[in-house]
Amino acid sequence: MKARLRTVRLELAEPLRISRSTMSARDAVWLGIEHEGVTGYGEAVSSVYYGLDADTLARLLADVDLRRFADPESALQALRAGESASDADTPPAVTAAVESALVDLAGKRAGVPVHRLLGAPAPPEAATARTIGITSLADGAAEARRLAARGFEVIKVKAGAPDPDDDVERVRVIRDAAPHARLLLDPNGAWSVAEAERLLPRFAELGVEAVEQPLAPGDPDALSALAEKSPLPVIADEDAVSPDDVRRLAGRVHGVNVKLAKCGGLQAALRIAELIEGSGTELMLGCLTASSLGLAPAVHLADRARWVDLDGHLLLAHDPWTGIGGADGFVRASDRPGLGVEEVTAHEDVA
Repeated sequence: MKARLRTVRLELAEPLRISRSTMSARDAVWLGIEHEGVTGYGEAVSSVYYGLDADTLARLLADVDLRRFADPESALQALRAGESASDADTPPAVTAAVESALVDLAGKRAGVPVHRLLGAPAPPEAATARTIGITSLADGAAEARRLAARGFEVIKVKAGAPDPDDDVERVRVIRDAAPHARLLLDPNGAWSVAEAERLLPRFAELGVEAVEQPLAPGDPDALSALAEKSPLPVIADEDAVSPDDVRRLAGRVHGVNVKLAKCGGLQAALRIAELIEGSGTELMLGCLTASSLGLAPAVHLADRARWVDLDGHLLLAHDPWTGIGGADGFVRASDRPGLGVEEVTAHEDVA
């Protein structure tokens, strides 16, 4: 198998402000793995939070050793057995991109879509949340009206403004602007326990369906204690990175947000789903801001989650890949072989 890399810049349509930062663009590194004239693709995106820039991603992807596998099918079999095509200390985002390229390649070689390789006969389809960042009340309300008019049934509101009461007012005007939408809230760990205990009842009164990671990560016991008395479901995100993290939280929080770039790919996500089955903790599928290529693997799992937040490609000024939908509020896995996505803009190879 032969690999090649390509680095591109993904510009957002407008800056996205969350509690800890504001983002206007991020870099993506595309991995192509070719075998016997067929190529599969995966994407890893830069992340300040996870300490990964484009150069680091490209170096780590170039270092992945596929030579010990005869074909993509044997590499995927090793992944299912708990082994990896990369080293044990390789970041999960890199492992996920490698797995994406391999599963795309295996599906194309077999002539079947990825969801069928994962055991789902029909292409998954799900309503996805669409994120509204920390913004003015007027802009938040206007965006909520636009999203509702386009068919979005779920809106995720970022929280963590310097004055928490501003978050409450933003949710209030978004609720008024899109009265039939399901609302999710994401402070990205911005609140103290005391703030969360004060604020969550107010958000529950406004009809918020669930809250992601209200407390700073690093104290899962505090998050679990908050979940026990919270008036609305608490979903762990930054505190739920690895299967071991999820094992400790299963049955103690209402949900875990699984991002393939965070946990290490499809097989890791499926293991997490098995870990929480029957525990009372439910699955959320999330994402980083990325292209349709980066989101496509998760879309092939979309029917397995209670909450779906796969809108990263919708935040871009221009998505260089296509094939998973989302503009009408619903992401859909393709029934074409592999991931079912196609590149719509050519770029120059850089490595």
